[in-house]
Amino acid sequence: MSKSLNRGPENAPRLLPGLAVKDGMIRHPFDIEFGVGTSGLVAGRHLNVGHANDRHATAYYAVAPSIFQSLLVRWRRCGPSHTLDQYTFIDLGAGMGRALLLAARYRFRAVIGVEFHPTLARIARRNLALWRAADRARSPMKILCTDAENYQLPAGPCLIFLFNPFGAPVLRRLLKAWSQSLGRCEGLVDIIYVNNEQEHVFESRKDFKRLFSGRVKRSQQDTIADRNILASQPGAEYAASPWEDCSIYRWVGKTGNRDWELKDKE
Repeated sequence: MSKSLNRGPENAPRLLPGLAVKDGMIRHPFDIEFGVGTSGLVAGRHLNVGHANDRHATAYYAVAPSIFQSLLVRWRRCGPSHTLDQYTFIDLGAGMGRALLLAARYRFRAVIGVEFHPTLARIARRNLALWRAADRARSPMKILCTDAENYQLPAGPCLIFLFNPFGAPVLRRLLKAWSQSLGRCEGLVDIIYVNNEQEHVFESRKDFKRLFSGRVKRSQQDTIADRNILASQPGAEYAASPWEDCSIYRWVGKTGNRDWELKDKE
């Protein structure tokens, strides 16, 4: 495993622990149906790249398609400030790119993945190429191999997707940096947060408004698939539930008012 940020993806290992059949990896029905490779579970301790943020990495596991689709519907109910084709969809901690593939089925301005592990980024890049070749992409797609803190948000409206990719210290620094760069551009950034373990970081700020908080159910197919996939991992370190705890937030500016009611709560 590369321990230097100066080494490129070509020097990274071909497989990480949790991505091989011998590690208990089972393909998700999404991968089987569409001929891509987004399955597997990689614990955070196996995602070291020699970066100061290594210790804040959580794990790699792809979002359930039904969770993603349900959350996109909920977000659109929350009244985005612009039309969908004006938004750039950004997945921070994109892994092997399943959320990017799902997002590219919609007409976003662009779909961008940010992944700091070169092996996962390399696999994601291959998956994006397969998606394009099968003519499934309705949005331009790309994957960047860099740390989330090094990534600058593009101009224009952004929809940021987080599947609990890192711990509170990284999220706290990201929100602070965005706050400084966004100024008073209210409504330009919305955030979909799946497995929202660090939700307290958002709640401690006045410049992000919570639009939704609650449990989002997996489909029966995803529930069965995720349960079988996680149960097959050595040590059964992670478990699947029929839902994910999720949130949706919106940047409301430095003078944002937190005295409001949730638009949608379960």
